[in-house]
Amino acid sequence: MAEPATFAAPLPAAFFDRATERVARELIGCRIVRRDGPHRRAGRIVETEAYLGPRDRACHSSRGRTARTEVMFGPAGVAYVYMIYGMYFCLNAVTRGPGVAEAVLVRAIEPLEGCLGRGDGPGRVCRALRIDGRLNSASLAGADLAILPADRPPAALARGPRVGVGYAGIWAKRLLRFWERGSPFVSRAQGKRAPA
Repeated sequence: MAEPATFAAPLPAAFFDRATERVARELIGCRIVRRDGPHRRAGRIVETEAYLGPRDRACHSSRGRTARTEVMFGPAGVAYVYMIYGMYFCLNAVTRGPGVAEAVLVRAIEPLEGCLGRGDGPGRVCRALRIDGRLNSASLAGADLAILPADRPPAALARGPRVGVGYAGIWAKRLLRFWERGSPFVSRAQGKRAPA
C-alpha cells in the first residue's frame, strides 16, 4: 500500500489579502487538505470563480451584511461555507481586508487522496472533501481545513463568465471564472473562453 502524499505548509493569510481576481487565478493548482477525523481528503484546485463584493450583483455581500454573509467581511484567509438549493455546500476563500466582503469560490478539484467522489462542481467539491457548514469561518491554514501551495503549476489557464449568475445583469458577463485549460476535472459548463 502506497504511503499518503506529504504536503507543504498552508498558504498564509497574506496570500488571500490581495486582489480577488488575482487570488482566483493563483489558486489554480493549489491543494485543499481536509482532516476528517482519522481521514485525510485532498484535492488540487482546477477551477475557481471570483466574487467582487457589494458592487458585484452576483456576490452574496451585494445583499448587505447579514448573519450568512458576516464571514465575508473578513479577515482574509478563512472559509465561507454556505448551502445552496437546501442540499449542497459550497466552499469559498475570503479575500481582501476586513470590511471588503469578497471571496473566491472553489468550483472544481482534481481528487488526490481520500475523496468521497468527483469534484467537478462546487457542491461536489464539498461532498468529495466532506466539507459542511461546521467549517464556515474556519482558517484556511488550520488543522481541519487548509489550502496549500501548488506542487505543479497549471499548464495553461482559461477564463470565462461565471456559471449560474444570469440574474446579475452585466456582472453575469464578466470573465471572473478561471480554470486549468485541458483538465478533465473542471465542471462541464465551460462557457465562453479567453486566455487568462
